Amino acid sequence: MEAVATIVGALLSVSFQALFDRLLSHDFVNYASEGQVHDELEKWEIMLKKVYLVLDDAEEKQITNPLVKMWVSELRDLAYDVEDILDEFATEALRRKLEGEPLASTSMMISKIKRITARLDEINEQKDVLLLGEGGRRTNQIRERLPTTSLVNEAQVYDRDKDKEAMIELLKVEAILAKFSVIAIVGMGGVGKTTLAQLIFNDTTLEFDLKAWVSVGKDFDVFGMAKTILWLKGHDEKDLNLLQLKLKEKLSMKKFLIVLDDVWTENYEDWTCFCSPIIVGAPGSTVIVTTHSHHVSSMMGAVQAYPLKELSYDDCMSVFAQHALGAPNFDDHMVLEEIGKGIVKKCQGLPLAAKAPGGVLRGKPYRNAWEEVLTSKIWDLPDEKSNVLLALRLNCFHLPSHLKQCFAYCAIFPKDYEFDTDELPEKMKQMQDIGCQHFHDLLSRSFFQWSSNGKSRCVMHDLTNDLARYVSKEICFQLGNKLEDAKSCAKTRHSSFIRHQYEIWQKFEGCVDMMGLRTFLALPSMAKGRSYLTGKVLYDLVPKLKRLRLLSLAGYEFVGLPSSIGVLKHLRYLNLSYTAIERLPKSIGELFNLQILRLRGCKELIELPFEIGTLVNLQCFDISGTDKLKEMPVQIGNLTRLRTLTKFIVGKGKGLKLTELKKFSQLQGKLHITGLQNVVDIRGADFASLKEKQGPEVLELTWTNASFCSRNPNHEVQVLDSLQPLENLLKLSVKSFGGIEFSSWIGDPTFANMVWLNLCNCHNITSLPPLGRLPSLKELRINGMNEVKEIGVEFYGNGSSFPSLETLKIEDMLEWEQWSWSHDLNREAAIKFPSLHDLTISNCPKSLLGHCLAVFHLFENSILKNVRRQFSEMWVISPLLLP
Repeated sequence: MEAVATIVGALLSVSFQALFDRLLSHDFVNYASEGQVHDELEKWEIMLKKVYLVLDDAEEKQITNPLVKMWVSELRDLAYDVEDILDEFATEALRRKLEGEPLASTSMMISKIKRITARLDEINEQKDVLLLGEGGRRTNQIRERLPTTSLVNEAQVYDRDKDKEAMIELLKVEAILAKFSVIAIVGMGGVGKTTLAQLIFNDTTLEFDLKAWVSVGKDFDVFGMAKTILWLKGHDEKDLNLLQLKLKEKLSMKKFLIVLDDVWTENYEDWTCFCSPIIVGAPGSTVIVTTHSHHVSSMMGAVQAYPLKELSYDDCMSVFAQHALGAPNFDDHMVLEEIGKGIVKKCQGLPLAAKAPGGVLRGKPYRNAWEEVLTSKIWDLPDEKSNVLLALRLNCFHLPSHLKQCFAYCAIFPKDYEFDTDELPEKMKQMQDIGCQHFHDLLSRSFFQWSSNGKSRCVMHDLTNDLARYVSKEICFQLGNKLEDAKSCAKTRHSSFIRHQYEIWQKFEGCVDMMGLRTFLALPSMAKGRSYLTGKVLYDLVPKLKRLRLLSLAGYEFVGLPSSIGVLKHLRYLNLSYTAIERLPKSIGELFNLQILRLRGCKELIELPFEIGTLVNLQCFDISGTDKLKEMPVQIGNLTRLRTLTKFIVGKGKGLKLTELKKFSQLQGKLHITGLQNVVDIRGADFASLKEKQGPEVLELTWTNASFCSRNPNHEVQVLDSLQPLENLLKLSVKSFGGIEFSSWIGDPTFANMVWLNLCNCHNITSLPPLGRLPSLKELRINGMNEVKEIGVEFYGNGSSFPSLETLKIEDMLEWEQWSWSHDLNREAAIKFPSLHDLTISNCPKSLLGHCLAVFHLFENSILKNVRRQFSEMWVISPLLLP
C-alpha cells in the first residue's frame, strides 16, 4: 500500500534528521572527542548519510519488493537503536557533569558503538545488493483519484437536504453582504464534501451568470484552473498574464459561482495569484471550496467553514444497499440484511466507505461473498474499488513528515478514545507542548473530530484509526484483555492498555520480550472504582523496559515505586497521577532526562526526596491535589527549566523560601503558592517576582486557616502586595489571608482578562475590594469574610459595574447585615449586574429579607435564572418577581 510506504518513509526521515542533529550537537561532540569513539562516530555519520540518500527509492520499491520491505524494517530498528545509544551517551555525559567526574567513555560504551557500526556496514552492503539508488525520485507514490465533475445522481444521495439548505441560505446572505465571498466545506475524506458541492452547483433556485467546476487535487495549478474556467483546457497557452486578463474580462461584472473541489494547498501566494482576476465579479459572486483542512479554509479567507458531518446509520445503510443491491433497502434480500448491518457499522457514517464494499458486492447477492467482506478489513478491498481508501491515503500522503509520525503514534489509542483538548496547553513553544501543536494540526486536517460527548473532546474516526493501526502495526501495540492478544513482539516500540479493576500478570507477560519499548501507557477505563495492578508489573517488568521514554501508570492503587526505577535513563514522561503513592524513591533523581512528572491527585503523597533537585531537564511538575504534602525540598530551586509548577509550598525555618520562585522565570499555566504564613522576611516576598514571569494564568494564594489572632495583619498585607502577578491573569483565588484589607491590585481594572475570582476565609477583612471594575469577570465567589458587615458602594466601582458577571456566590458571611448602593446615582447608572443569571446567598444569617428592595435595584436589569438563599430564616427570590 502506497500510504503505508509513505508514512514509513516519513518516520525514517524524521528519525534520521534527529540522529544527525544529535551527532552534531556541541555537548555530544565534546563528550565523544576521545580518539576511538570519535573515529567510530565519524563512520556512523558517513554511513547514515549514504543510507539517507536512498530512502526515497527504498520507500517506493518496498511496495512491490519484499526484500526491500525487510531492509526498511531493519533500518528502522537500527535507527531506533542508534538513537538509544546516542541518548545513553548524552545522559552519561550529563551525569558526570553534575557529579564533577571526567568525561571519559567506558569500554562498555565503545563495545556498543562497534556493534552498531557493524550493523550499519551490513545495512549499507544490503543497500547495494538491492540496487537502491541515491536521490531516487518517486514517480508513482500514490494513485490520484479521477478528477471530479459537477454531475450528481441525486437519487443516490441521502441525508444531505439540511446541509444543502444551510449552504444555500449562507450563499444568499453573503450575496447581500458581500461583493465576493469564499465558503469552505470542510470534512474528512469520504464524508461527502464533493457531493454537497455538486448539489449546490446544480440547484436551480440559485441564479448565476456563469458557473464553473474545477477539480483541483494536490497540485494547485493556477494555469490549469484558469483554463478550465475559460473552457480552454487543452490549449497550449503558457502566458499566465494573458490567461488572467482573459479570465478577468470574462468574469467582469458577472455574478459567478466557482467550485474548487478537493483543495490541498496552504500556499497563500498561489491563492492570491488565482484570486487576482476573479475579484471583479458582480455582488453575490462566490467561490465554494471543498477541503479536509481548516488551515486551507483560513488561508483562503473563507467567511465560513461549513463542517460536514457523517451520515446517520440508517442513511449510510441506504447508500450501501443502493450500491450493493441497486435498491435503497433490503426488502428483496432480507437474508443479507444482518450481514449488511455489520458491514455498514464499520463504515461509521462515511458514504464513500459504504459505497466501497457496496461496489465490491454489486451483482453478488450471495451470503458467502457478503460474509467474506464482513470479516475482512476495509484495507483488504481491491484498490480500484475502494475510493475511500484513496481519500484517506491522500490525507496521509499530504501530511508533513512530523505529522505522519504523530498520526502513526495514534495507533496506540483504541477506537472511540476521547482526547480532552482542555487539558492541552495553549502555549506550544517548548518541547513538551510540541505534541499538542501536532494534535491541533491533525484536528484542523480532519484526522480528529469533535465528540458528541463534550465540547472540548475529540475522537478519531474508526476508519482513520484503522489506517493508523495498519501503517503502525509493527511498532504500535494495544494490550488486550485476552491472553492471546499479549503476544511477544520484539519490534514493538509503543504500547497502551485500558486500565481495569484488577490487572493480572498474564495481561502483561507478552511485554517481557519488548525490550525496545518506548511507550507504556495506561489509559483510563470507563468503569468506576479503584484499579489494582499486580506488583510483578512494577517490580519485575517495568525495570526491564530500559528504553522507555513514556511511562504512565495513572489511576492504580499502589503506594510506591521500586528503587530500580532509576535504571530508566531514557525516561522523559512519568505519570503517577491518582495513585496511592506516598513517597518517591531516591533513585528518581537518576532520571536526568525526565521532562514531565505528574503526581496530580496523589492524596497520600507526604514527601518528596531531595534528589528530585537533580532533574535539571524537568519542565512540568504537576503536584496539584496533594493535600498531605506539607513541604518541599529546598533543592526544588535547582529546577530552573520549569514551565509548569502547579504547587509551591513555602517552608518553615530553613525550608524552601519564597525567594526561590524567582528562579522559575518561565512559569505559566497554574500556580498554587501555599504556606504563605511561613514567610518571615518581607523582603524575600519581593524577590518572588511574579510580575516578571510569562505567567501564570491561574494563581492561588493560600495562608493557613488557623491562628488568625496571633498573626501579623500588616505583614501579610505586604506579602500579598509583593505577589502581584502579570496582568494576563485569568483566574485568582486568595484563601485565609490575614490582613484587614486586600492589596490594591485585587480589583484593578488592568486585570482585564480575569474571568474567575475566589476570596475565601479571609477572616480579618472588613470591606470588599472594588471588584466591579474587572471588565471580564464572569464568576465571583465570596466566602467566610466574618468581619464584613456591609457590602458598600466601594464594591462596585464607579458607574455601571460587573458588566460580564454571570455567577455570584456569597456564602458563610456570618456578620453581613446590609447590601448598599449609591443613592446619588440615577436609575440607569445604578444597574450593577446586567449579565448575571446565577445568584447564590448561603449561610448569611444577619442579611434579612428587609434588604430585598436593594437586591431588586441591584439586579433589575439582570437575566437571573437561578436565585438561591439558604440559612435559618430561609427565603428565595423567584426570578419571576424580578423586573
